Amino acid sequence: MVENVIYPAYLDASLSRSEGRRVAQSAAVEDPTVDEIAKAVQQVGYDAVIERDKRYPREFETRGRILVDNADDATKNDIVQAVAAYVGILRD
Repeated sequence: MVENVIYPAYLDASLSRSEGRRVAQSAAVEDPTVDEIAKAVQQVGYDAVIERDKRYPREFETRGRILVDNADDATKNDIVQAVAAYVGILRD
């Protein structure tokens, strides 16, 4: 079983690539929450587990992270890109 981790910093438009953003600026959103990301992961078709007490190593604040289970058929980059697209749609 492959378990991927998605931090809110991966999708945060206020961060640069060197600060942890993994998607294009056009696909990123301002201050994404773990709840939005978990909902987007479920929309993509994977199981999401929220861990609220975790933090991204490059950040000081604790924003949580999402564990993506049963993602054997996709790479981490594919999952992050799809989740970023859905978070953008959920915000509209």
